[in-house]
Amino acid sequence: MVQYLIKRILIFIPTLLLISLIAFGLSKMAPGDPVESMRTEVESSVLNTERVYEEKAEFLGLNKPAFYISFTSRAYPDTLYKILKKNRRATISKLVAQYGNWPQIQTYYEQIRQVELLMEHLETDTLRESLRQIRPSLRQLYLSYRHKRISSLLETIESKVETDSLIMHTSLPGAVERLKRDYLNVRAESTKHLLYIPDIKWYGWDNQYHNWLTSFLMFDFGVSYFDGRPVSSRMKDALFWTVILNLLAIFFAYLLSIPLGVLSAIWKDSIFDRSTTLLLFILYSLPSFWIATMLVVFFTTPEYGMDWFPSLGTGELPPEAPFLDRFFETATHLILPVFCLTYSALAFISRQVRGGMLNVIRQDYIRTAWAKGLGSRSVVWNHAFRNALFPIITMFASIFPAVFAGSVVIEVIFNIPGMGKLTVEAIFQRDWPVVYTVLMLSATLTMVGILLADILYALVDPRVSYSIKKR
Repeated sequence: MVQYLIKRILIFIPTLLLISLIAFGLSKMAPGDPVESMRTEVESSVLNTERVYEEKAEFLGLNKPAFYISFTSRAYPDTLYKILKKNRRATISKLVAQYGNWPQIQTYYEQIRQVELLMEHLETDTLRESLRQIRPSLRQLYLSYRHKRISSLLETIESKVETDSLIMHTSLPGAVERLKRDYLNVRAESTKHLLYIPDIKWYGWDNQYHNWLTSFLMFDFGVSYFDGRPVSSRMKDALFWTVILNLLAIFFAYLLSIPLGVLSAIWKDSIFDRSTTLLLFILYSLPSFWIATMLVVFFTTPEYGMDWFPSLGTGELPPEAPFLDRFFETATHLILPVFCLTYSALAFISRQVRGGMLNVIRQDYIRTAWAKGLGSRSVVWNHAFRNALFPIITMFASIFPAVFAGSVVIEVIFNIPGMGKLTVEAIFQRDWPVVYTVLMLSATLTMVGILLADILYALVDPRVSYSIKKR
């Protein structure tokens, strides 16, 4: 068995790496700028400065290459990652894809920055209005890569500079002229043939993916883009409610479904079997989000005369309140969400138990046990039920990660601050470290659940072998 566990763990390692690559790749393709997402009201006035932006990018580890290697053409430099702003880096990549001459494009890009810095240096009360008319067109150059658009912006800037008598007496016209000349050099000195020469660039171990994965394995999930808190801190608060909610639901679901499934199999085609089958199919066919909404509407408001349960949330008592008061306050708030999670699982699990029992009770060894005169409890629970546990164990592999990942719909409807609600909020807030940490944890726990299910197979049925026989 130890050898089997080692083999499975060795299989999990490449699987986990593949999942991490997918999660990391999705995080890089996610919309928005992480640095912009982390800004505060105090910093919003100075975030445009390169110094502040670079400090935040370095804090988030975005000033390093994304991966160990990159497969590009020889036209692309190995320092493109040093352009920290995502939209500007994308624009420069498109320019390289058109002309293939990175040195000229780099000179052109740096000249845009020099003009911008010169305008900041020249800004006075007298020139402020004149420079304000030029600045939008200049900033659009950072995001423009098509020739017609760039030419139009340069002509607009040049005409505004030449027609403003105040600006004409500064060094700005000369800087704009150099900018225009640098762009003409980009078009004139094109080296498109470099785009067809493949190139592999090695960046070493100090890259974003490596640092992210090693930090994840050490339970350091980074910081939230939304509030700057550690992701582990945000998840810790949410994980408590998700675990409580799902453990209660799983406990009641198994507590009720196992006896129902066993009795339905033993009394097959009886009135009890048919009535429970009909009831369970009705429950299974009802969407949980609809049932949850109906429960909130009818049982938590006085309009329909059935204000039997408290409103949404988990209670409003402060931590200083007595423990029993807080316990009963929270318990009354969890009754409806636990019910919504339980009834759908109850229907599914009980049908699985019934099917497993029907396959077992027809076996010869069960008839032999009856023939020996063993009691019904011993035959049903010690012989039949133990060998009918395989469907339940198989379901465990999918239920185990759900305990930690949370139920998105139920938590949102009942306003339970668990992992599901946290994930939804993080998506709307573009808080990608939280979203992809939940993804990685769910995938990891799914693999752990599968491994535990394989171990339970052997504990339930000793006939299960972990060795692979060669033919």
